[in-house]
Amino acid sequence: MEPGLLSAVLGVVLVQVMATHDLDLQKIAGFWREVGVASSQNLVLKSPRRLEALFLTSREGELTVKAAYNSSGSCETEQIVSSEVNASGKFVFPGRREIHVIDIDYEQYAILRVSHLWQGREFHVLKYFSKLLPRAPVLAPLSLSRPAGRCAKLLKEVRLRPTA
Repeated sequence: MEPGLLSAVLGVVLVQVMATHDLDLQKIAGFWREVGVASSQNLVLKSPRRLEALFLTSREGELTVKAAYNSSGSCETEQIVSSEVNASGKFVFPGRREIHVIDIDYEQYAILRVSHLWQGREFHVLKYFSKLLPRAPVLAPLSLSRPAGRCAKLLKEVRLRPTA
């Protein structure tokens, strides 16, 4: 999908669902695969470091995010813990990063607004995540689906391994 069209689609969704709602931190937990990205900043859309998946856990009001990235063909992981959480779905992380849950149904999709400060500039990205992995290619003129990446699969495998 063209970045401009995706930005327009997610922008319309953003305007329609900005109403404040209480977020259930227990339900948001789990494996989420990124399937769409929209931003007005071209640098964000063409970055060689692309997020593939998140694994979210919640404990005592903190949100822990384990992320899997594809960085020019190599897999990287990162784990960060929120320094502030509020019930309306805003999470603040070290390094001047914020995630705001715009809309979520807890089972199939989540739309997040990610903001961060980098080199003195504020960047905003709308991200569309899914807990469901597509079983067959989407045959629609408007498809947000990306193929499941190898880095996302590694994050899911690490999550499933027993801990010592």
